Amino acid sequence: MTESRTNLPGAIVEGEDADQQRSKNQTERDISIGEVLQSISKLDLNDYATRKSFAQGMLDLALLTANASQLKYLLTVGEVHEFYHLLLTLVIVSISMQVFQAVMIIILGVVLDINKVEQHRKSDILNNILIIFTVISVVINVIISAFDMKTQNDLLRL
Repeated sequence: MTESRTNLPGAIVEGEDADQQRSKNQTERDISIGEVLQSISKLDLNDYATRKSFAQGMLDLALLTANASQLKYLLTVGEVHEFYHLLLTLVIVSISMQVFQAVMIIILGVVLDINKVEQHRKSDILNNILIIFTVISVVINVIISAFDMKTQNDLLRL
């Protein structure tokens, strides 16, 4: 007489059936990992870098607009502002750094192709320089914000 067993999901399997089940699970896991690796290998890193650079460029454009507004305010108020020279210097340095960052982003996103191995080193160096300039730019803009130019509206009435 042959004994027939039905293996329900989650049921404990013994003997040869257990080895077959483990082998099947391992194969399914290998296929899943294989599929993931294959989909990652299809990812165009240059396209990703271009999109990332574009998004960063849009954020830089917003910061540039804010700095231009701050510069306009400073020039309107003039030397009456208590921190005029400091803020004018910081805003001009910030705008200059943003223009330099924009040039680096264009080079990184358009000129260099990170899918080419010979351009990886240049891309890494340029990306690291870009990160350093971004951090410095953020620090400068935090300092500018600390002086809160917009609350100085009473100076305009003088």
